[in-house]
Amino acid sequence: MMADGRINVKPLISHHFNFDDAVEAYKTLSDDKQALGILLQYPDVPKESLIVKQVTLKQDVSFKADQPVCGFIGAGNYASRILIPAYAKAGAQLHTIVSSGGVSATHHGEKNGFHKAATDVTEILDNKEINTVAVVTQHNTHARYVIDALNRGKNVFVEKPLALDDEELDAIEQAYNESTNSKLMVGFNRRFAPQIVKIKTLLQSVNQPKSFIMTMNAGEIPKDTWVQDIKIGGGRIIGEACHYIDLMRYLTGAKIVSVQARRMGNHPAVEVTEDKAAILLGFDDGSFGTINYLANGGKAFPKERIEVFAGDAVLQLDNFRKLRGFGWKNFKKMNLMRQDKGQTACVVAFLESIRSGKASPISFDELMEVSRYTIEAARQLRSQK
Repeated sequence: MMADGRINVKPLISHHFNFDDAVEAYKTLSDDKQALGILLQYPDVPKESLIVKQVTLKQDVSFKADQPVCGFIGAGNYASRILIPAYAKAGAQLHTIVSSGGVSATHHGEKNGFHKAATDVTEILDNKEINTVAVVTQHNTHARYVIDALNRGKNVFVEKPLALDDEELDAIEQAYNESTNSKLMVGFNRRFAPQIVKIKTLLQSVNQPKSFIMTMNAGEIPKDTWVQDIKIGGGRIIGEACHYIDLMRYLTGAKIVSVQARRMGNHPAVEVTEDKAAILLGFDDGSFGTINYLANGGKAFPKERIEVFAGDAVLQLDNFRKLRGFGWKNFKKMNLMRQDKGQTACVVAFLESIRSGKASPISFDELMEVSRYTIEAARQLRSQK
């Protein structure tokens, strides 16, 4: 009504002050009982001049160019709680952190000793001091940021998934092949967990195919959560089950040759069916395994269970805490005081490959293989009824 002029508020305005006199305006508000409507007149300046795209958090910082100098794109929950502390613990030089609004970047940047905080990713991509970029954003932006960073000759650590479809993977492959000595790493941290490393060591003595059952008691999340959005999060198979496709690929040490997937059938009582599925993988050494990604279980059951059947023996890992061996010579159990899914070890391995000039911890071909079969599994599930 005010906008339409049906209500006239001008008689309610008792005072005008320039913004520079705001203190006097508030004094008038508290001291003058006749004051009613007080307007502050802001200076007439270009809007662009009021926008600050970056702030310096830590002065007088010098960086060693022959060591990882890191920029973080994303300052959300996982980045702030897990990944940034892992990079700091691993001795990374933390240069710039970017978030869309800038508030979370400033908060976590100050907390973790970053040099700068910013709202524009070009502050990282175009900065020649930064040689390593960590991408921890919503899934639909991963491929774009990976490509932009590779095109500028930077090393890239991207949280899973690498991409949401084959077209994005093709573009990443082209950028990687055209880059010069850039390393690409996906945050498949579970293969770096201490108990998984132990399983890998035990399996090396088994010269025959292995069988795997990997169960992720994922828990239900609402249909309107961004991860469930195919265009933004890619769905939970691409966004989360990829961890287990990579893990099985690592433990077999053999190429994936086939994938078959089946989800829960449509039912009026179930809003999301894709996150209640089984994925069967075949490998070129004869091994095979099933990934049960199930969002309809209960919290009383372990959230993650891995079982390996090989050489007349079995290994069982619950929640990355308790590992038991059945029928293994000289091995019965390996239990941890606290859960360790390998996040820190994953970061350490990536940064060490940069420092030493050695190959990336996971080969580019393997990253692409796992990503393509993950996308194919999701494609099969979406075609079912």
